[in-house]
Amino acid sequence: MSKDPAAPFSMTPLIRDRCLCLGAQRAARALARHFDEAFRPFGLRSGQFSLLVALNRPEPPAMAEVAEVLAVDRTTLTAALKPLERRGLLQVRPDACDRRLRRLALTEAGRLLLGRAIPVWEETMAALERGIDRDPSDLAADLEALRRAAG
Repeated sequence: MSKDPAAPFSMTPLIRDRCLCLGAQRAARALARHFDEAFRPFGLRSGQFSLLVALNRPEPPAMAEVAEVLAVDRTTLTAALKPLERRGLLQVRPDACDRRLRRLALTEAGRLLLGRAIPVWEETMAALERGIDRDPSDLAADLEALRRAAG
């Protein structure tokens, strides 16, 4: 009977330094903490801000559309909606034509809060963009390419 080989210690720094998944996770966590702090005065976390932005459309999107934009499943999206709905920032409504579908709409309070938070997002983004050594649009394109490749 063969014994499974143990992971070689030499792989640890290689994976730590080259793994796209680990690198993206570390960057995402650091960015989320940074934006969480920026949005604290509004009582929002970075994910909640992103959710409100995804709902800021002329017509209320379906839950599936928002889940796709945020790259989350419906269960995760439903859980994320609840605290914002309790705060009166959004409403979950049945679709006018297909009552099985749910549409997500910002309330006036949600639009006003988002309007106050967007300038903070702009300032925070500008400061972060000044701190990197490459064109931010190239970085965004690379991240989108990674998402599609893994997708």
